[in-house]
Amino acid sequence: MDNANPLLKETFLPQFNEIKAEHVEPAIDTLLAQNREQIEKLLDTVESPGWKNFVEPLEELDDLLNRAWSPISHMNSVVNTDELRDAYNTCLPKLSSYATEMGQNARLYSAYKAVLENETSLNKAQTKMLENILLDFHLTGVDLPEEKKQRFKEISKRLSTLTSKYEQNLLDATHAWAKLVSDDSQLAGLPESAIDLARQAAEQREQEGWLLTLDFPSYFPVMTYADDRELRYELYQAYVTRASDQGPNAGENDNGELMGEILALRHEAAQLLGFDNYAERSLARKMASTIDEVMTFLEDLADRSTPQAQQEFDELQQFARDEFGMDELQAWDVAYYAEKLREKRYNLTQEELKPYFPDTRVISGMFDVVQRLFDISIEQSDGVQTWHPDVRFYDIRDSSGKLMAHFYLDLYAREKKRGGAWMDVCISRFRSEKVDQLPVAYLVCNFTPPVGDKPALLTHDEVQTLFHEFGHGLHHMLTQIDYPPVSGISGVAWDAVELPSQFLENWCWEREALDIISGHYESDESIPEELYERMIAAKNFHSAMQMVRQLEFSIFDFRLHREYDPQREADIEALISEVRDTVAVVKPPKWNRFANGFAHIFSGGYAAGYYSYKWAEVLSADAFSLFEEKGIFDQQTGRSFRENILEKGGSEDAMDLFVNFRGRKPEVEPLLRHTGITG
Repeated sequence: MDNANPLLKETFLPQFNEIKAEHVEPAIDTLLAQNREQIEKLLDTVESPGWKNFVEPLEELDDLLNRAWSPISHMNSVVNTDELRDAYNTCLPKLSSYATEMGQNARLYSAYKAVLENETSLNKAQTKMLENILLDFHLTGVDLPEEKKQRFKEISKRLSTLTSKYEQNLLDATHAWAKLVSDDSQLAGLPESAIDLARQAAEQREQEGWLLTLDFPSYFPVMTYADDRELRYELYQAYVTRASDQGPNAGENDNGELMGEILALRHEAAQLLGFDNYAERSLARKMASTIDEVMTFLEDLADRSTPQAQQEFDELQQFARDEFGMDELQAWDVAYYAEKLREKRYNLTQEELKPYFPDTRVISGMFDVVQRLFDISIEQSDGVQTWHPDVRFYDIRDSSGKLMAHFYLDLYAREKKRGGAWMDVCISRFRSEKVDQLPVAYLVCNFTPPVGDKPALLTHDEVQTLFHEFGHGLHHMLTQIDYPPVSGISGVAWDAVELPSQFLENWCWEREALDIISGHYESDESIPEELYERMIAAKNFHSAMQMVRQLEFSIFDFRLHREYDPQREADIEALISEVRDTVAVVKPPKWNRFANGFAHIFSGGYAAGYYSYKWAEVLSADAFSLFEEKGIFDQQTGRSFRENILEKGGSEDAMDLFVNFRGRKPEVEPLLRHTGITG
């Protein structure tokens, strides 16, 4: 290999400081060429394909490619530059073509099939991995005639380009808008932390005043606290029209045409494979088995939640009318008056809680919580290259001190960083005759950074976000499965992959856990009992409104892919309006372009699968109910969750693993109880 290129060095951890845009394409070209050559060699020389002589060498080739691409893809999300973006976009079609080419290779398919049929010593994880691989061959078109194979390959290549462009348009649109405020009276109502952040943002751009942006730590406080209704309207309009034909930057970075083409190509690819639509295709690797099962699940939750959501909204409108003389609430008013109502009803604000959640205390407390639950230890490790000075690196060890995994933690919002929060795979656990590597994860959030000499103070919602992503991380890092396609989160049914993440959020509400993860940043005082009681009382404030909002997104996504008709242009806005008429209680203005920023389904992995969040909430609430019965730090229950869920990854059927842990199939009642929905 070319050792001058850091992406081709066989180092365990990525050398981020050495990776330059000019390294990317040559490294990927080299690896793809080597892989093609080695795969052909294996197919030509291995007469009786088996696990050791065929599957393991192929996995080693895939692993090298994944380890080279992972830091490129990651840096494109967290330290984006024009040069890196160009290199990333150049490689995407090459990687897509390679994946489709391998997935349509009949000789390769036959060889894998022979291993599954003839190898007598396969364990359960190996068998599941081979079954998944064979299914993936079918889903990549191995059975198609040559002409259709070529068309499928063209579609896959084009989709990789389109979905990447969608995400980049959204990132550019988010950072293309900013508002410099010179009169601080416009900021009335905003908490001090938000004002300080706006001042710091202006200083960083060498401007005087306060700079508001569409990054969530800037946008959210304005929508929740700003007394100036025009200011709320201005930011709301800019935010919900990003990358669209509407709003202050109308036509710039517009995702409209991309969405239509993405839907058309997904539908065509699904039909090439013999599915009626892409929604049906998406269920091939999920727990849910039919379209009707998913829609019945979503409609049942909607039936149970919508009456209570409407009641909550009616009460909010009445409150705004009686207390503030607001005749009719608009979408940019809802968060503001909801916060006023919550403050009056429970005498509680998010800002009141923030001093108790300095990031350092939350992080060390979260580590303590999972150490108690899963019998592990976590320590920061210095001297490891990262992509930004704010990034920290940690080791995870088992109770005997044996090293299990590593992870990077990137907490704060900044320019050139994609919004939201996520966990991604840096390196997968893999053991073969030649390889012995531990899993490594990226954990990324977009919290308000420290301002001045104060630590970063998190809202309780942000604490839950951190726990959520760390749940994903534990799923990846605590795996005991040695084969990358079914270790960690890989190979897990997509509608079960949110189980560990949503499950871990529950500890953010328990008194015993809160005493560990909270402490006033000045006095280190725990959350006072009286404040905790108000916090718990407010826990399910507007929970039904939140439920139907997620159901709106889920039903829209599923119907969008189920009902696509190639004979007519997709009317995305008409469909989302129809869904809102059914389940939404807050009706946004007609110029709202939510879909243009719905990255989960247009550039993430949730197309016709956004319902997975709700599906997995049922699993996670039911799983946590066992801890409610046994004790939230019950070691035996924690060990069972680790052994049956976290360690097994995708090596067994998701429902089987859940039943092994819970002793029965999941029930919806714990979710309704936890969210206070009585319908």
